[in-house]
Amino acid sequence: MTYVSATLTQLSTRPTVTIKARGKRITQAVDVSQMIVKRMDSVGYVISDVRISSDSLTSQDGKQRNVSTMEIDISKN
Repeated sequence: MTYVSATLTQLSTRPTVTIKARGKRITQAVDVSQMIVKRMDSVGYVISDVRISSDSLTSQDGKQRNVSTMEIDISKN
């Protein structure tokens, strides 16, 4: 709920907020965006864009790993 309230605070002063996540936190970003859109339906928030990609990172053992990333834009309709 901390991320939901932080996002709602940003949406009160900005037209669009981007939620960014990578790896295992992608599910949390999706949950946050859905809570805002579904529970704040009367306000009119919508998901305006979703971008997915992957980054190549070097792990602690020196191996190259691909990590998925997601960006979710939420704006007022």
